Amino acid sequence: MKQIHKAGQLFMVGFEGTTPSKEIKSLIKKYHIGGVILFSRNIEHPDQVAELTASLQALSPDAPLLIGIDQEGGRISRLPPPFTQFPAARTIGRCDSVPLTYRNAEALSRELLSVGINMNFAPVLDINTNAQNPIIGDRAFGANPTIVSKHGLATIAAMLDQRIIPCGKHFPGHGDTDQDSHKTLPVVKLATSKMTDRELRPFLHAIENRLPCIMTAHICCHAFDQDLPASLSKNIVTTLLRETMKYDGVVVTDDLEMKGITEHLTVAEAAVKAVLAGSDLLLVCKTPALQIEAIEAVNASIEKGDISKGRLNQSLERIISLKGHFILNRPQLDLVALRRVVGSETHKDLVDSIERRGEG
Repeated sequence: MKQIHKAGQLFMVGFEGTTPSKEIKSLIKKYHIGGVILFSRNIEHPDQVAELTASLQALSPDAPLLIGIDQEGGRISRLPPPFTQFPAARTIGRCDSVPLTYRNAEALSRELLSVGINMNFAPVLDINTNAQNPIIGDRAFGANPTIVSKHGLATIAAMLDQRIIPCGKHFPGHGDTDQDSHKTLPVVKLATSKMTDRELRPFLHAIENRLPCIMTAHICCHAFDQDLPASLSKNIVTTLLRETMKYDGVVVTDDLEMKGITEHLTVAEAAVKAVLAGSDLLLVCKTPALQIEAIEAVNASIEKGDISKGRLNQSLERIISLKGHFILNRPQLDLVALRRVVGSETHKDLVDSIERRGEG
């Protein structure tokens, strides 16, 4: 594998359109990017999504693509009807039924897999500890670590059983902020003991239960790093997550185009810092020029030796292992089966029962 292709494997990017754009085709062909992330702008209907994911995979015959999406349920749902509209995590947490939580994540995963999506940026493992939080709220299972851990683990188990990649987020915990990292860089000033005893617990339990992927947050967490956002902090990604919490799965950044990053650094600068911090997979979700700049910057840093070959190979090994476990040897997409799965009466009945119980 050429070095530029190795650098490309560290990136997961978004694109415009409901068919592969010329920009995404070029990124796959020239850089061998590791994956793509889909948004509402890429989605029309189930058959179209299946055709889109198949077309994307066909562009990358030598290295299967991670194809991810934010399909948490509730207000963070990229897939419109006739896909089942799954409930928000808060509603699931209020039910406080592990079997229901498992069945919900199982049904959601089946719908994703039926259209060729192999990775879901869920569950949210943040605790909704700040009522003024503009970004978490009902995306969290609850306001205490026990509820979040219990239902986070049930969600992860269901996704793993369906062979879809779960990605717990937003490490080390976005729950106790009162700002939105899409718009600025939030600061968490909780004491180290409070972070350890509360915010980190759902992540630690998930790590102990085979969580294959964790997303870092664009938050400045003073307990562990006074200056850098978690996503760019070696203290948080390597020292805390890798060494102290013994995590050896894939670490993915939140979108490096968010203002929590770009108010302070260019996307290219942030990409290099993220790799140096210990991250494996870098999200650049929108702008083709910035995606190219970031890949080229990481590649240049490898050539100069700023990013060592050892550091690069650590990430490549994790990404290749993730793809080998979850993506290789999948059956061909089946449009007949897809139509039986997406928006099925069984799934709708399950959602109705969760909403009645959780909102009653």
